[in-house]
Amino acid sequence: MAGLSEVRVFAVFADAAELTSAAAEEVAQRAEEAVRERGLFAWVLSGGSTPRDLYRMLASPPYRDRLPWSVIHVFWGDERHVPPDHPDSNFRMAREAMLDAVPLPAENVHRIRAEEPDAAVAAAAYETELRAFFHLAPADAGDKWPRFDLVLLGLGKDAHTASLFPGGEAVHESERLVVAPWVEAQHTFRITLTPPVLNHARLAAFLVSGEDKAEPLRAVLEGPRDPDRYPAQIVEGNRLWLVDRAAARLLATAA
Repeated sequence: MAGLSEVRVFAVFADAAELTSAAAEEVAQRAEEAVRERGLFAWVLSGGSTPRDLYRMLASPPYRDRLPWSVIHVFWGDERHVPPDHPDSNFRMAREAMLDAVPLPAENVHRIRAEEPDAAVAAAAYETELRAFFHLAPADAGDKWPRFDLVLLGLGKDAHTASLFPGGEAVHESERLVVAPWVEAQHTFRITLTPPVLNHARLAAFLVSGEDKAEPLRAVLEGPRDPDRYPAQIVEGNRLWLVDRAAARLLATAA
């Protein structure tokens, strides 16, 4: 984190629909700014129901016509260890909600090859792809972290984000870009970007909706610092929290 700013912006919306509209405008503005300044927009997608609504909005007018799809590159913050056509696949969700409906070049879609029998192999391959895309030095030399323009994140009922789960070792990873932790609560491997990658993004935007997220949101934002218990706390770079009123109902700062 040395040399990176740490800014947290927090906004509460009446409901999930208002949150989704605000998130769509944020994505559009970030994309336009990134293309204007750097010639492309490197965007990390998230799974979950709130992002699904966002992707559908972005694939519809006016955003479908507004976004500079030809120079947008999409990546994934995490993936289930399943094939791309599996109902649980984050890639499949994004493809069905957005990617099939927009003029995004196929070569701009950088999915995690989670159909690999060994999740660690999939993680290593994704790290190799990220290093190539961002022209990064080898892991033991120089500045080795990618700089995504925008990372979308969610918040689980157990306060996990991406596939950084309570009690898992991935929350302490400081060398690799991508790892494949075993998630005991789900009895499966997951593939995820690591904390340093999330923290080097130009912006990490959390989208949090629903009453069932109120307690984990309070714990992450107002509870004691304990990333082993509340992994979303490990994200410490520039953060934007977009939450609806139901999720914010327990927050002292939103009262």
